[in-house]
Amino acid sequence: MHCEGEKTYDKPGDCPVCGMDLVEEAGLVSTAVQYTCPMHPEIIQDTPGACPICGMDLVPVSPAPSAETKNYQILLRKFIISLVFTLPIFLIAMSEMIPNNPLFRIMDQSRWNWVQFFLSLPVVFYTCWMFFERAWRSIITWRLNMFTLIGIGAGVAWLFSVSALLFPGFFPAQFTSHTGAVHVYFEAATVILTLVLLGQLLEARAHSQTNTAVKALLQLAPNSAIRVEHSIEVTVPIDQIEVGDLLRIKPGDKIPVDGRITEGSGAVDESMITGEPIPATKNIGDKLTAGTLNGNRSFLMKAEKVGSETLLAHIIQLVNEAGRSKAPIQKLADRISAWFVPVVVLISVLTFIAWTIWGPEPKYVYALVNAIAVLIIACPCALGLATPMSVMVGVGKGAQHGVLIRNATALQRMSEVDTVVVDKTGTLTEGKPKVIDLIPFLEDIPTRQLTQYLVSINAQSEHPLAAATVDFGAAQGIIPTPAQDFQAITGRGVEGRTEGKYILIGNDSLLLQNEITLPEEMAALANQHRQQGRTVSFIAVDGKPAGILIIGDEIKKTTASALKTLSDEGVNVIMLTGDNELTAQSVANELSLKNFKAGMLPQDKISVIRELQGSGHVVAMAGDGINDAPALAQSDVGIAMGTGTDIAIESSGITLLRGDLQGIAQAKALSHGVMKNIRQNLFFALIYNTVGVPVAAGILYPVFGILLSPMIAALAMSFSSVSVIANALRLRNIRL
Repeated sequence: MHCEGEKTYDKPGDCPVCGMDLVEEAGLVSTAVQYTCPMHPEIIQDTPGACPICGMDLVPVSPAPSAETKNYQILLRKFIISLVFTLPIFLIAMSEMIPNNPLFRIMDQSRWNWVQFFLSLPVVFYTCWMFFERAWRSIITWRLNMFTLIGIGAGVAWLFSVSALLFPGFFPAQFTSHTGAVHVYFEAATVILTLVLLGQLLEARAHSQTNTAVKALLQLAPNSAIRVEHSIEVTVPIDQIEVGDLLRIKPGDKIPVDGRITEGSGAVDESMITGEPIPATKNIGDKLTAGTLNGNRSFLMKAEKVGSETLLAHIIQLVNEAGRSKAPIQKLADRISAWFVPVVVLISVLTFIAWTIWGPEPKYVYALVNAIAVLIIACPCALGLATPMSVMVGVGKGAQHGVLIRNATALQRMSEVDTVVVDKTGTLTEGKPKVIDLIPFLEDIPTRQLTQYLVSINAQSEHPLAAATVDFGAAQGIIPTPAQDFQAITGRGVEGRTEGKYILIGNDSLLLQNEITLPEEMAALANQHRQQGRTVSFIAVDGKPAGILIIGDEIKKTTASALKTLSDEGVNVIMLTGDNELTAQSVANELSLKNFKAGMLPQDKISVIRELQGSGHVVAMAGDGINDAPALAQSDVGIAMGTGTDIAIESSGITLLRGDLQGIAQAKALSHGVMKNIRQNLFFALIYNTVGVPVAAGILYPVFGILLSPMIAALAMSFSSVSVIANALRLRNIRL
């Protein structure tokens, strides 16, 4: 229930606030397989082979069960023991309803009461004693919870019964049966406790299914990898791989760590990380992600990120953190829960008083039974679980489709988004710009020399357009020369000195800022290319326009369909780009985008977003560059392309690993589904308690003669939490 926010604990146990069992958080740990001898368990080694003592084949060492599994096994064992002792108590108690009770021919009722007492001891003091411990802890810390009610209800029933056995003379005649013995409630106490234990058992099983997405991600990491050492291939555990190691990836192998191909090529299935079903072709220099699956070719890769630094580990961490975060809608449940237990205890007391005043005979029996029923049926856990269970399952579902949710607030806010602001490069387009042409305009600076200036300055920049020019020069065998006084001018371009020349590379604004006027012929040629959707950068050498750099970036194949999906849902999409008006117009026309603004600097994007927010719109911003980070932070929901920069990802609430707008539509569908599920859970929990408590108090008795047994109340209470978890698990089947 995340009672203390995102706090985690180092040891298993129960929550100090609500008393529920703590759930183990799945994490990326060493999965290296070790081998041992069946006859000589002291023999343990990292590779298979024969036992050096007896010669038998070594077998894999079975991994230790998780804390989650251990807890379930403990609860199951206790439940079986509890059931064995509770069932006879229940049968003895129910036999009193049989005419000419055959059991009374063996012993009288008072002796059978003692039998029930002794049978109840293992249930109260062993299998279910933890409930009383939690109840006591909740009272002395005044953190009242579900176990407070269970402890008081079952405890009162059991202590009343023990008192009836030891001091029968203290009780009024209305508490005695026709045999003269005081009626005891050992069956109510033990059945209540056993049913609550059953509920805990079912919750433990259901909890194990809420983080199946993380478990599936954990299974993507291989146990070992083949490391190449001096041309010799050695199989090593994955936790022994270090940055810089050379690894051999064979056909069908999982990629063990993040890195790049150094020799060979292959088709890598990345669907388990990005949700993209088509294998990606990988060549020398291309990135590889841990957990993805190699096709039918063999290649070498160099390890760049290992252990907790890999993308897979980062995804698992994000999913865990998001699952622990609180959505704003949970504030309602928290406010109600704060008053829930004291109000229920008060209602229980009032129920007892009301039945002793206006109830039929035997008044005190009715009062006691109904007061206990009120305590037992109330379930604050159902209310507390309503939000976190849905968030946990929903976040995991998103991760399986390459939609990473940073926190529950972003997930809830996404359902309210009515306006999506998008960048062009890397968001609408592939983000893989290529130099189409370089046109010189000064006779004394030929194309190759101009390329040399271009590459030398841009080699200092991290911008995708700069990287494209460096690749363009490398293809021609041009090596960057040293550059001085380099500076990146946000939203305009770069400047610097190389070979004694002062170089400017950027857009019209950069030239205007430096009071450089473009020749008409140069401006006209630039506009021709812009009308074709291409990006144009100008190069100036020592204050003179020297050339035009023409860069193309293809629109992603999924962009048009994603925009249509968002439009059909009533979401207004606005493109804000730092590119020229003509280039932006061309892209907008191709995508049927009605709203766009060109020549936007980072501060301009923030202003537009603030203006939209001021008009009452809930704005999501999608971008991938460093210059998008401020706008991502300003928006109600920042959406970063997973193919973009780290700073953009860190500034966002949602990351799309696949890096296309289809992920926005998926994120919105996921958000709608999760919020609908949360509202269902809250409704079920609230209506359950709103109806259950009055019925248990006996509100239906005057008209319909209906009373609720504390045992039935315990069964209903146990299954209320399970039903909330079960409803949350339905999110695993949502279509994105």
